[in-house]
Amino acid sequence: MPYLYLAIAIVSEVFATSLLKASGEFTRLWPSVGVVLGYLLAFYFLTLTLRVIPVGVAYAIWSGVGIVLVTAAAWVFYGQKLDAPALAGSGLIVAGVLVINLFSKTAGH
Repeated sequence: MPYLYLAIAIVSEVFATSLLKASGEFTRLWPSVGVVLGYLLAFYFLTLTLRVIPVGVAYAIWSGVGIVLVTAAAWVFYGQKLDAPALAGSGLIVAGVLVINLFSKTAGH
């Protein structure tokens, strides 16, 4: 269950972060509500994750996967351009998350 909780935390955080631009600096009601609810849900599920997975590992996964997914969302929804260095950096982030999960003894498996 902790990895399911972590996945929910990540998706909630990506949802909230992706709505920040649409909120118009918190001048538009519904995107702003989505930002607040998304972050509340993200932090709640992150706390559930921390019952089992060490905080450093959980945060590395949460932030790494979140960065890649927010970048993808910005590309899809806001037309953000992704050049070769951005794609390479995202690939390195994914590789880092995989190394932690597959090889680290602190990953909480």
